[in-house]
Amino acid sequence: MDYIKVKDKDNLLRDLHSNGIVNDDRQGYDNYIQNYKRLYNQNKRVENLEENMNEMKNDLNEIKNLLRSLANGS
Repeated sequence: MDYIKVKDKDNLLRDLHSNGIVNDDRQGYDNYIQNYKRLYNQNKRVENLEENMNEMKNDLNEIKNLLRSLANGS
């Protein structure tokens, strides 16, 4: 394939056959993917922590209800 540089854009090339634009900044792309994966994993971790917290709240409410039942003699 034949490419020419896009004027005033260091990382962009134009494909002469399809007239499409191609980004050849591999380091920038790798940095973007790495940052995306980090943020994705961070969000998943927060979601898991929230889910665990909700489960613990439900468990505590169940324990409180059982203790109230025992205290009331039911």
